[in-house]
This record gives sequence, structure tokens and C-alpha cells, in this order.
Amino acid sequence: MEAVLPTQPCLGLGSFDRSTNLADYLLGGKDPMSVALLTLESAFTYGELDLVSTQLADHLVAVGAQKGDRAILLSENGFFWVAAYLACLRAGMVCVPLPPNIPEKDLAFVAQQTDARFAFAQTRVVRAFPRLSSLTTVTDSELSVSSCRTSITSQASARAVPGLRAPVAGWDDLAALMFTSGSTGTPRGVMVTHGNIIANTESVIEYLRLTAQDRIMTVLPFHYCFGTSLLHTHLRVGGTLVIDRRFMFPEKVLQRMVETECTGFAGVPSHFQILLRRSGLAKMRFPHLRYVQQAGGHLAPTFIRELRKALPTSAVFVMYGQTEATARLAYLPPEMLDQKLGSIGKAIPGVQLEVVDESGRPVAPGGQIGEIVARGENIALGYWRAEEESAATFRAGALHTGDLATVDEEGFIYIVDRAKDFIKCGGKRTSCRRLEEAMLECPDLLEAAVVGIPDEVLGEAVKAFVVHRDKKADGLETRFAAFCRERLPINWIPKEIVVLESLPKNSAGKVVKSSLRRLCGGN
Repeated sequence: MEAVLPTQPCLGLGSFDRSTNLADYLLGGKDPMSVALLTLESAFTYGELDLVSTQLADHLVAVGAQKGDRAILLSENGFFWVAAYLACLRAGMVCVPLPPNIPEKDLAFVAQQTDARFAFAQTRVVRAFPRLSSLTTVTDSELSVSSCRTSITSQASARAVPGLRAPVAGWDDLAALMFTSGSTGTPRGVMVTHGNIIANTESVIEYLRLTAQDRIMTVLPFHYCFGTSLLHTHLRVGGTLVIDRRFMFPEKVLQRMVETECTGFAGVPSHFQILLRRSGLAKMRFPHLRYVQQAGGHLAPTFIRELRKALPTSAVFVMYGQTEATARLAYLPPEMLDQKLGSIGKAIPGVQLEVVDESGRPVAPGGQIGEIVARGENIALGYWRAEEESAATFRAGALHTGDLATVDEEGFIYIVDRAKDFIKCGGKRTSCRRLEEAMLECPDLLEAAVVGIPDEVLGEAVKAFVVHRDKKADGLETRFAAFCRERLPINWIPKEIVVLESLPKNSAGKVVKSSLRRLCGGN
């Protein structure tokens, strides 16, 4: 029997005015006195966000911004990032969010690729990147958040013409170019529209059941699609984002979650691994924490079990997505976590997922491996100025994810690995993901990642990079090697083991395999 995964009930997106601007969708109808952002320094209301972003949009139009102009956004999470992003949308521009610590050569590449004319940047970032001087740049020092708190400083206001009508940008227009991490090669700009974001936001709100009472602890950067999704969903429902950039001190973040009565937390696997094995999470109580969201990669079952034990009264949502799908594609309902441990669940509302073979036919349930293919209004238009790559990934209105998976009899999806993340050992393809999952059963480990290295006999052998949970590396290599010999199949046992203080990660906290391969001297 062929397994076709059911499409979740379609959202009532037809009721949306297709000319709706994303900023108006996010901020419209909110209580102006309600707190939208809670930073370490201050609280900012919906009224302040609305007025400042509107005035900044007017300023941009006054100085020559045209519909579709690209604007680079370089900032840490905070009021400036959000106000600049909303202003960019309201001015009909295309936002290009980037990590503020981006290497200069990557910034040069993105600026050239996008023909950016404008930039929003923190003052310290401007000093670090002289290249920005060639762009019309707005800095955080030009946004006043003291005294009246709702206007642009005199320097910026003098250049603005009040009440200018910004170019109308709606459903089918580009809202952002979300550049992928570049962990496997040259960064690519994913073309995301206002409609893509609205569709995905509505889906996530529906299955997480978000309301104005929700308050999310935000440690994910807004320039990353998972972080941006948190911003979109919570602004849309009138909730609050508690912004904290101190995750290198996890105890402080946990304490602030308690103090601010957060109802939600979201992170990638590395966040949860650190919280579970390098913090006092299990000893603390979070009476207001309704749920946690995990996405951005695979969290090994051993950590999910630990998380359930540490947070027995909080729902755990395991989710799956891609930047090319705006953010989210699938989720596993918390009540199915024990029964379907290891699964990414099923499609979110409004999305259709299939696992297909090489000929495009749905795979049989039970064990046949195929590629996950997605359809929905959240699927991006393609890659910016990359026609060949776009044609290979976005085909016939569907996103070919590159993720290999199986489907069980009930339609739940289980990812095997990325199509390119296998080691061919002794003629047999072995999933790096399965290897890492098995290795993380070792109680001494915080993190593990594997890559293939040349081997004269096997073709490829396993090289493991591991991190000790307590930063005590003495004897770890010997203990881990013994664990592998005892617990792993012979072809999975690492030929080489390297102990690191931490695995290399991008600004979103995701492991960068290409950096590990460079440590091996490989491609």
C-alpha cells in the first residue's frame, strides 16, 4: 500500500486581503499599551513599535527608498532590530537580515548579490564594517527610546517628510531574503514573500494555540528563520517576546524565565543539550511554562527523554522545517512523543508533505526511504539570482527538501538523514545522524558529530568529534572508545576520535559540518 500523507485542514487564508502588508498584519488591532518586547534594559509597547516603525518607513521613502529595494539588517535582537524590520516592510522594501558578526567577505558577497542600497545597523557594527559607508544607513543611535520614546531623533526626523505614503507591498511581494547559514557552501538567499510569512505564521499559531497571554523566552537570533518565526507569531497574537542574549550563562536565562513568567521557550538541539547537561534545569520549577519548541535539527531521543523528565508539566513540541519553507513544515503533537519518539510528526496546517521515491511516487510505509517533498503557501519563491539551484529544489510548485525519510503505517515521518550526510563504509551507506544519536547515549557526552574520512580498506571510515558534558576532557577519548566498542556495530566504531571544547556552530547554534571536514583536511 502506498502512503500519501494527509494534508492538514487548509487555513482560511482566502479571507485575507491579498494587499495586506506583513507589518500591518503583525501589528494591526493591538492594545498600544501592551508590552511587545521585554529586553534586559526596558519594556517596549505595541504602540511604540507601531509609531517608530511608521515614522522610520516615512523617512526611508523620503530619502529615496523604492518598492523592492534591498536593505541589509545587522543587529543583535532588540527594539532596534524589530523596529527596523517592520519599517522596512512598511516601506515596501526587502529586508536582508544577517548576523552582526558576519565575516566581512560574506557581507561583501551578500551586498553585491542583493545590490543593497540601504542598511540598518548598530553603531558598533558600522564601525566594524567600513563597507556600510557606501549604503544609506540608519543606526540604532538614530532611534530614540527615551523621553517621548516614540519618535525618531531630530537628526533623522529632519530628513523625513511626515505622512508619506509608502509603496504598497502585499501578499505576492518579497518581504525578505533569508540567507542560509552556508554550512555546506556559498550562502543562498531564500526569497520569502509577505504571503509566505502570513501563511506560516497562521499555521504555527494554530497548532501551538498561541494567545496574547503567551510570553516566549527568546534566545534565538531574529536573523535566523526560527527566531523570526517566534517574532511573527507572538506579534500577531499580541504576546510578548522576552529577549535575552546571555545564553552563554544558561542559569541566568533560566532564572529570568521564572521571573518574567515565560509560557514558552524555543531552541535548537545545542540549546537543550546545554540546558540539560550544563545547567540546573532539572532542579528548577517553571510554573508558567506551558510548552517548549525544539527545531533546527535533530535532538537525540536520549535528550528528549531527559527533557520530559526535567519539565514534566510542560508540553514538548518537536518540529521540523526549512528556511525554504519560511520556517515550519511539520510537528509532532506532544501527546504522541512517547509513542512516536524520533518522528518529526506530520504536516502543519495548510501544508502537504509526501515522502517520495526517485520517480516521484509516494514510498510504501514501514521502511522504504524517500525524499520529503512539501507544498503549501509557505513555500518560498526560490533562491535569489540562482536559477539552476532554484530549478533543482523548487520543482512543479513543490519544495524538494533533500531530507531522506520513512513513513510509518499511521503517516508519521521519520527522517533518516540529509541526502548528502552519509558515510559509505565497506560499501554500506551509514547515516551520520544515526551514528551521532547512538554515540550520544554515552553519559559523558554533551555533543557528538561524525564525518567520513578516507580509508584504504573500507573506502570511508568514521571520525568522531565529541564534547564532554562537564568540560573535563581527561580520559574521555579512552572511555568513549570503550563505549563505542561495547555498544556500536563494528562498522560504526570511529577510526579517529577528537575531543573538542565545543563543536563549531553558526550564529543560530547549529553545528557546521563543513568546519569539521576542514579539520580533517577534506572538502
